[in-house]
Amino acid sequence: MEGESAENRVVSNKSFGTGERVEYRVHYGFINAAEAKVEISKNISMINSRPCYRVNVTGRTVGAFDLISKVRDTWRSYIDTTAILPQMFERQIQENKYKKEEKVMFNHQRDQAVSSVKDETKTFAVPNNIHDIISGYFFLRTVNFEKVSEGEIIEVPTFFDGEVYKLRVRYVGKDVIKTKFGKTRVLRINPLIPTNKFFKDEGAMRLWVTDDSNKIPVKAEVELKIGSLEMDLKSYRGLRKEITWF
Repeated sequence: MEGESAENRVVSNKSFGTGERVEYRVHYGFINAAEAKVEISKNISMINSRPCYRVNVTGRTVGAFDLISKVRDTWRSYIDTTAILPQMFERQIQENKYKKEEKVMFNHQRDQAVSSVKDETKTFAVPNNIHDIISGYFFLRTVNFEKVSEGEIIEVPTFFDGEVYKLRVRYVGKDVIKTKFGKTRVLRINPLIPTNKFFKDEGAMRLWVTDDSNKIPVKAEVELKIGSLEMDLKSYRGLRKEITWF
């Protein structure tokens, strides 16, 4: 039956909850380039008669980068607290003079995504248990990597910008990384990026996430064709489990 698994799906989640807030600093060499914030509201929202986590992701350029390419982006996902699937996705994008606002409603019973941009509404057929890009990231945080082999690729069906694609990440293995908070044990994840004009190759992005139940990124590197960007953990609060630093 179409969508039945979405209605009945229960994903065990010990990784995140309401009130979590994580901030990052993005730099290009020695230059501060941008700031990003991932925040789960303290209150549960009801969307499509389902209780949801309201997740805000904001990004903005800073300093010299703000003069070259001004970015003010807000992405928002309402993630079903039981199924860890999106019920609604919103984005407000401002990149230089380009602006776009979009709202996507997910109907998991009918396997549809309904996208609204200005006065135009389109309905897309999507696979069962479809994600948006934010909910896909939060779903990956619930994965038990003890049961994932090194080199294994996890695929998450994702709807973005009118298209369905597979969010693919490769589990590389375990490591220890040094941050401004101290050292901590991490899992190395390789999001596989489709070939495009900005990134060096499919393996251009590397992610280090805490090797605990939180699984929050503490560092990321992206190899661009014109250099590389690094993202570091700037601050955090409201995690379900305290990170172990040593």
